[in-house]
Amino acid sequence: MTSIKIAGIGGSLRKDSFNTKLMQQAKELMPDNSVLDIIPVGKLPLYNQDDDENPSKEVVAFKDSLRRSSGVLIVSPEYNYSLPGFLKNAVDIASRPPSDNVLRGKPVALMSASSGAFGGMRAQYHWRQVFHFLDMRQISRPEVFINYAQEKFDQSGRLKDSNTITLIRDLLNHLVNAAIEYSYIQ
Repeated sequence: MTSIKIAGIGGSLRKDSFNTKLMQQAKELMPDNSVLDIIPVGKLPLYNQDDDENPSKEVVAFKDSLRRSSGVLIVSPEYNYSLPGFLKNAVDIASRPPSDNVLRGKPVALMSASSGAFGGMRAQYHWRQVFHFLDMRQISRPEVFINYAQEKFDQSGRLKDSNTITLIRDLLNHLVNAAIEYSYIQ
């Protein structure tokens, strides 16, 4: 059976980010027959509609990676009760111009981690509005909000909370199953 490719975007630009650790953990927890291809977004230019007709090589490579995927996993920090600009910029690039929206119809799952009590949930609710507009197929259960992340990751950056690991596996299974269906439709 062909391996299902899921594009992973997010984490954080910060070196010791819980969300980057979470993305790495997700890569290890992917179901059999699937692979998580983590696509860096930190070097993407700011989205500018003037560049739609002549995108940079970074934008072309980014969109091509997403185009070749059957689903998307976004791991998002929460900044100021909302989604982070660098990651929203990446989604804007991927979806613009509308005639070349490489996210349309793709299954998408979302996870977040924070040192606070809410685990990034406010950012996730804003992301869900964006996904709805982009006509993405949202995997909405289980919701993965990792609160008090400093207590749930060990010194080496691995999750040590078994309940959280179970939720992540469940979410990734749902995402991969939706990606398999999406691949058949294409």
